[in-house]
Amino acid sequence: MIPKPAILIVDDNEEILEFLTGDLSEKYSILKAHNGQEAIELLKNETAQLIISDVMMPVMDGFELCKLIKSTIETSHIPVILLTAKNTLQSKIDGLELGADAYIDKPFSPEHLHVQIANLLVNRNKIKEYFANSPLAHINSMAHTKADEHFLETLHEIVLAHIEDTNLDVEHLARYMNMSRPTLYRKLNAITDLTPNEVINITRLKKAALLLTEGKYNINEIAEMVGYTSSTHFGRNFQKQFGISPSEFIKRKD
Repeated sequence: MIPKPAILIVDDNEEILEFLTGDLSEKYSILKAHNGQEAIELLKNETAQLIISDVMMPVMDGFELCKLIKSTIETSHIPVILLTAKNTLQSKIDGLELGADAYIDKPFSPEHLHVQIANLLVNRNKIKEYFANSPLAHINSMAHTKADEHFLETLHEIVLAHIEDTNLDVEHLARYMNMSRPTLYRKLNAITDLTPNEVINITRLKKAALLLTEGKYNINEIAEMVGYTSSTHFGRNFQKQFGISPSEFIKRKD
């Protein structure tokens, strides 16, 4: 059974909190917090695929929460929907400038909220699938914030710098990224739906695809250049990942 996506609802109004919980719990696993500070503490131990937050709250409001979420490497990938009765244009601009992915006025239509949630989650999944299945798509295509972009670019450069190392694995990658293995795994999986080892392998295959388009090396040479000890193993992995063999890929590019 596929687990439900987890949504964190942040609101100091208990009635709204309970209403949203009841309305969304059929499709989603619900986490709750009464202000931004509670939400930040909760996210240290829990994983959320999306956050719905009120703007006007005590202790830490929705704007400050959104700013922290989007500027922190561990959480910057999480989509944020802001809810507010403060429906001025400037208020919306402020929220979007802080990285909010959607802004909904109170009182709101539950149907509208459902569509916004579904669109954010589905669109991100489509982007992930496109990256994994397209030989020349760059890893940055999955970044939704500057923090995500920096993280993915750094990761990409590290893998490319060690691409000929057949022993490159999650342990090496975590050390090069100056992150713990669990933190790297959680962050990478949240942005890409891939494990570190899967990202290493896909990066090898995408580099190979780029080399194949240049036409300077044969398949055996390229397999070795991207860290494969066997061209047969390389060919099988390329076919499995992209649905086309290396030789067919070369012909298609001609």
